[in-house]
Amino acid sequence: MSTRLLMAAAAVILVAAGLGWALLMPGSVSDGPVEAQAGGGAGADGALNAAGPAGPVNPDFDFYRGKTVTYIVATGPGGGYDTYVRLIARYMQKYMPETRFIVRNVEGAGHIVGTNTLYNSRPDGLTIGMFNTGIIYNQFLQREGVRFDLSQMEWIGSAAHDIRVIVIGTNSGYDSFAELLAADEPIKMAAAGVGSAAYNDTRIVAEALGLNVQIISGFEGTEGELSMLRGEVVAQLGAASSFEQFVRNGGGYYALVVSGQSRVLPGVPQAREFVTDERGSRLLELIEALSELGRLTAAPPGVPPERLAALREAQALALDDPDLQAEAMQLNLPLDPIIGEEVEAMIKRALDQTPESIELLRQATMAP
Repeated sequence: MSTRLLMAAAAVILVAAGLGWALLMPGSVSDGPVEAQAGGGAGADGALNAAGPAGPVNPDFDFYRGKTVTYIVATGPGGGYDTYVRLIARYMQKYMPETRFIVRNVEGAGHIVGTNTLYNSRPDGLTIGMFNTGIIYNQFLQREGVRFDLSQMEWIGSAAHDIRVIVIGTNSGYDSFAELLAADEPIKMAAAGVGSAAYNDTRIVAEALGLNVQIISGFEGTEGELSMLRGEVVAQLGAASSFEQFVRNGGGYYALVVSGQSRVLPGVPQAREFVTDERGSRLLELIEALSELGRLTAAPPGVPPERLAALREAQALALDDPDLQAEAMQLNLPLDPIIGEEVEAMIKRALDQTPESIELLRQATMAP
């Protein structure tokens, strides 16, 4: 942590020590508050403003004094995205102790409903949100229901990029991904709603590798894992960290690394080992390009720069907090934070795809 961030963190912790702040837990009322008790006065905001600008703009922490920030998560309670948001919201409030944070679950249509809600919120800096990178696919494909333009959104940060994997249920009767490829019957795979990252990635992997799949969509949180346990589906694609407890408990095993660093899961084969043609290789490149972006937090277009700078700095302080990092480790949540303008630049690169690549994506994700 830089000297500037250390000074800011130390000052705010001293002020916040007597405040007390509640934990937003998965399964609690989805839009319940994390409240900071009255106290601390101007000292907290003074400490944060003294930290200096998070770039060329001075962060306006004074604006947030006594106000409520709504943090939208585009899934239902439970699962990886909900857990990340509740943890980050609690620690952002730690560094904005006179500000109240609430988490609002807005699920539906593979994160499209939540992203639409965020994008069309009032651009006053009091609504932020997290959604998955499948939203980028949806913008490429101009899916029905999309009411947002990611190139216009204000980007606060990315908490982590995660390894994308396929997990197979231990009671499925399949002992390897190679056996799935060789199967005559369609392989039932769980996924979130049509248009989600998991749904699109499953379609892309199936097209790239020649996997015969039947996608059962509409699963949220841990519902796909429960479906594997019941023998209703064989496998599921998603973030490795989201499956860690499921695998540890013996419900399934990591069968394939789709994107990310395979050294984290030694012995698990990589998707590229099963690619047989150039088309398959190019499809996997799309997934790999988007895997650098994960657990994104954004605000609607038009948020005043000083307020955006305050949100970016608060999230940077939160993700750099040793206590948050310790909790994330206990919760099996990877952290590799990127803040502000760097995320904005990465989004622009991800959106800069050739018409040929987008048509390839369209063919893959529109497969029957």
